[in-house]
Amino acid sequence: MEQQDDELIRFEAHGAEPLPPASIEGHVGRAGARIWYASYGAGPAVILLHGGLGHSGNWGYQVPALLQSGRRVVLIDSRGHGRSTRDARPYSYELMASDVLAVMDELSLDKAAFVGWSDGACIALILAATAPSRVAGVFFFACNMDPSGTLEFVATPVIDRCFSRHAKDYAALSATPDDFNGFVEAVSLMMRTEPNYRAEDLSRIGVPVAVVLGEHDEFIKPEHAEYLARSIPDAQMITLKGVSHFAPLQRPAEFNAAVLSFLDGLSS
Repeated sequence: MEQQDDELIRFEAHGAEPLPPASIEGHVGRAGARIWYASYGAGPAVILLHGGLGHSGNWGYQVPALLQSGRRVVLIDSRGHGRSTRDARPYSYELMASDVLAVMDELSLDKAAFVGWSDGACIALILAATAPSRVAGVFFFACNMDPSGTLEFVATPVIDRCFSRHAKDYAALSATPDDFNGFVEAVSLMMRTEPNYRAEDLSRIGVPVAVVLGEHDEFIKPEHAEYLARSIPDAQMITLKGVSHFAPLQRPAEFNAAVLSFLDGLSS
């Protein structure tokens, strides 16, 4: 039976599926921060970048599907998230993009495809813009590239359940388990003020990009996603029906099919 959790009831209670045992797991030191990563399997590399306030365990339904397709999967906890620590610097997407490159260097990965979700999508597209030789393509799911692309926040039961799960996971994984409120405040400041990419910046991106949005996304304006797809040369626009900002958890089979279709289309 296909996994479906549109209301995130299962996710709030249990999280996503547990990750399989990693082939390689460790931390990269980054000037006062330690960035956690894990690598699974062999083949063309795909790096999965999770959303803000989450961690790599949120990809529990995606890792097995990608491994079964013959790919190497790399997970990274963004600085301050999950098992990664942070230093005193404010959060910024550019800083987190530099952390990703450090992990790639640690793993001797010259190039990878990226699947980014929300904040992770922003990080992936910044890498496409600033380090294109390292990026085979970007599956850009549920993100904005300037603050005007977000909807006014309205709390919903689904968002509340996701936030509840994030709080539990932060307490279980973080080196600063009692600092969830400060963590949320610091990440939220970044989200309100960054990124600030203009159409001119987007027009210079030269790697394959799919701009992907759930039909019922709670955070991103559909017209912003369409603008991104128009502004990035040759970008695809994909709308996932029946799901929201949490599609990888709500209907994993449909999300995974879209990801694999994009990855299969990338030139080797």
